[in-house]
Amino acid sequence: MKQHAKKVEELHVFERAYKISLKIHKLSLQFPKIEQYALGDQMRRASKSICANLAEGFGKQIGSKKEFRNFILMSMGSSDEMQIWIRYCKDLTYFTEEQADGFAQEYQEISKMLRSLYNYVSQQVM
Repeated sequence: MKQHAKKVEELHVFERAYKISLKIHKLSLQFPKIEQYALGDQMRRASKSICANLAEGFGKQIGSKKEFRNFILMSMGSSDEMQIWIRYCKDLTYFTEEQADGFAQEYQEISKMLRSLYNYVSQQVM
């Protein structure tokens, strides 16, 4: 975690998750119409929830580092969830193999960063 971050946007993991969520959002709008309220919507919500949970937890950490940890866990779950949606998109040919591999690698990195943040915050709780 960036030392003494005053707002969530200063966290590198937030910035990475935000940037990829914008890409996912734009690409998912190009899915077939039948997928707009199914797979596309689910991907948009999962990718955005990583950022939203980080922001909510970051804001609540003043009152409780444990609560911040819980929100980091929710972000981790959404990041891992994105791996499955990306696989579906590749198998359904909504994403090219190159796109899917790039997204999968980025979400793997985001998940690692979230685990590191979780561990950092956990040390502060003790």
